[in-house]
Amino acid sequence: MSKTKTLLFTGGEIHDYKGVGAELKRILEASGNFEVTHVEQDLNVFASPDLTQYDAIVLFYTIGELTDAQYNGLSNFVKSGKGFVPIHSGADSFQKCPEYRALVGGHFVTHPAYRTYQVSVLDREHEITEGLDEFQATDEQYITDYDPRVNVLATAVWQGIARPVAWTKSWGEGRVFYLALGHDAPACRNEHFELLLTRGVAWAGRRA
Repeated sequence: MSKTKTLLFTGGEIHDYKGVGAELKRILEASGNFEVTHVEQDLNVFASPDLTQYDAIVLFYTIGELTDAQYNGLSNFVKSGKGFVPIHSGADSFQKCPEYRALVGGHFVTHPAYRTYQVSVLDREHEITEGLDEFQATDEQYITDYDPRVNVLATAVWQGIARPVAWTKSWGEGRVFYLALGHDAPACRNEHFELLLTRGVAWAGRRA
């Protein structure tokens, strides 16, 4: 079976996008299932006609702004039947673009201190989370405001309320998988993060 052609896009402010980008690339390539092209910082890649060669985009980015052409390129890519996998701060990107927030399915609100917490899997039938139950993550827990129509796969408790850690949604003919884990390089080395990432990109990037 041919590999999923994947654009790994990293950059932005605040987070260690270089460290995380290296881990994401390592994880995807080590699985043997993905052909990875890694682009840093250049948002014009989303407005390029070359974008159509990929099956999925994995994004780790914080803050920033999208032009109309860049957003439309990204949105149309997914709508056409491709995959989009924003990781962690992908829910805190392009804050002035409500359409991007709709594409992701939610957006960052706050986070408690970096710590170890328990992640509980809600949807054990989905191919991304099949066979998983509960696991520990040492990470920065993202608290998001999210569209109640998304399919929440996993949660973690904060202030007594279960908050989403991973969800899926559709966008046109395409698939979106959001994973709130992955604040820094050490967090990406969690075996459960690696499993969710590889399964999530495979699910999102499946050719129609």
